[in-house]
Amino acid sequence: MVAAMIDIVSERTRAESTVAHVVGRSGVSRRTFYEVFDDFEDCFAAALDQSIERAREYMLLDYDPKQRWRLRVRIGLMGLLEFLTDEPGMGRLCVVETLGAGPRVHERRTRLMDQLIALVDEGRGETKGSKALPPLTAEGVVGGVLSVLHARLIDARSPSLLELTGPLMGMIVLPYLGPAAAKRESSRPAPSPRERPPAGRGDPLRDLEMRLTYRTMRVLLAIAAGPGSSNRRVGAEAGVEDQGQISKLLSRLERLGLIENAGAGQVRGAPNAWTLTDRGREVERLVSGSAARRP
Repeated sequence: MVAAMIDIVSERTRAESTVAHVVGRSGVSRRTFYEVFDDFEDCFAAALDQSIERAREYMLLDYDPKQRWRLRVRIGLMGLLEFLTDEPGMGRLCVVETLGAGPRVHERRTRLMDQLIALVDEGRGETKGSKALPPLTAEGVVGGVLSVLHARLIDARSPSLLELTGPLMGMIVLPYLGPAAAKRESSRPAPSPRERPPAGRGDPLRDLEMRLTYRTMRVLLAIAAGPGSSNRRVGAEAGVEDQGQISKLLSRLERLGLIENAGAGQVRGAPNAWTLTDRGREVERLVSGSAARRP
């Protein structure tokens, strides 16, 4: 659902996207959506969290807190521009679609802005002259950089964003290091793209060849809570009383590689004993982790 949210918002804008679009793209039921998320904004906030985490992976690539301020800013800026180029859906969601969103999204955007402003504000310690600058300078610099990126992201004709590294670095260092340093930064050639940082957790639902309904989600959660459960016990925990239905659900989940039968009917007449596979645990953690965010 989070992956679908990122795709849908990138294609249609947040204002024109709905829960119906998200459930249609993700292949889950509407009931499942509301079992995991409070509303559209709650799912959008989860998508923003995932996008910010991916941006952080790019920005921290080659980043060393012991390096000089200018180099740290340049590495962080390069990472941000690479992220926006490689992950345009996530990038647009972070920079463009968060504007005008609700309070949950605004809080996340503000927290991210504060981190960027704090990094730029360290420039006040670089020279004697920069020490006299007000803290508001960093807020203006970050706002200016994001305004440029916003304009580029909504213009499909824009070239590779890495070409903005020099000019944006010139904007950032100008108030702190002066016009000579800003000119040197602006005239530096665009850096070559680096190797993508390894992604954190992938999307275990993207290639799942079934619709994740409320019932299938409850079955996975029931097996996670009681490994080794029989058909009857799984059905009772998941709220599926019809044994024919629970058998069909379990068979489908087994074919998809999400669960396995540890007891086995290996002995004729012995009850099944269902456990999650590694992939099943990934899906269950994603579902239960999202549900845990609900009040």
